Amino acid sequence: MLKPDANRQVRAFAPATVANVAAAFDILGFALSNPGDEVIATLTDEPSVRLVSITGDEGALPLDPKRNTASAAIISLLEATGSDAGIDLELSKGLPLCSGLGSSAASSAAALTAVNALLGEPMTARELLPFAVAAEAVACGVGHADNAAPCLLGGCILVRSTDPLDVISLPVPEDLACVLVHPHCEVRTADARMVLRNQLTLTRAVEQWGNVAGLVAGLCLGDLELLGRSLSDVVIEPTRSILIPGFEQVKRAAMDGGALGCSISGSGPTLFALVAGDDRAEEIGHAMATAFLEIGLGSDVFTSMVGTSGAHIVEDGR
Repeated sequence: MLKPDANRQVRAFAPATVANVAAAFDILGFALSNPGDEVIATLTDEPSVRLVSITGDEGALPLDPKRNTASAAIISLLEATGSDAGIDLELSKGLPLCSGLGSSAASSAAALTAVNALLGEPMTARELLPFAVAAEAVACGVGHADNAAPCLLGGCILVRSTDPLDVISLPVPEDLACVLVHPHCEVRTADARMVLRNQLTLTRAVEQWGNVAGLVAGLCLGDLELLGRSLSDVVIEPTRSILIPGFEQVKRAAMDGGALGCSISGSGPTLFALVAGDDRAEEIGHAMATAFLEIGLGSDVFTSMVGTSGAHIVEDGR
């Protein structure tokens, strides 16, 4: 590998992602166009990885390179490639923490994309995925891929297996839009996992499997009605929704407004609604935000088409 030029900078962006997608707990996720995180990576003469600054987190995230997903992913990448490059990282958080929008995955995906470019792109985005998955364990103790995979690769991703890692890109209907409503409260991923039940009746399992299959079939066939019917979670949502104030009212507002379906994004508290076309997305988002406001909770609303590109270079200072 050629030794890259010191002091070269690359800026990369990684988008928000919706994981779980109702019934598809830990195995399905899709990328959006906004919001997202940005990372500026700079080559230095000092063979170390430094996280020199973080903005947008109100001081909540650690600067210790081994405890932040952005820098932890880069440490692993450099070890795997045998590079002795020095890397300084500047992380700009556009995603709220503990929001269910794939915040930790966006940080690592943006960092990996930027540093991979600095190193002359020795790896494809798919080859970078194991480093992003491993970095997820730094944030929540579990190395899951349903945020990291769509964040790096874009589109909608099925995680067939994490050991060994096996992910499949699914087709996404062109007119499928998403509304995200993030209430001004926090649900930690670790807490959201603690409330899950360890046992499941066969009846519930069969119903859940049918909905997962329906989601995949709806995407592959471009059948939005089937997709909407399948956006039903009878296992995870009933428990996790208790952690989100006003969940039932907000979901009802989305469905009454014409959404195909509505559920919890990741571990919450953000709710997502899928919509046929983007012409009604803002209206549905407003209705959901109003429902939160009626219980005294402010929120942020984002709309995006589904199936956008994943992490990418914004600026390359060659």
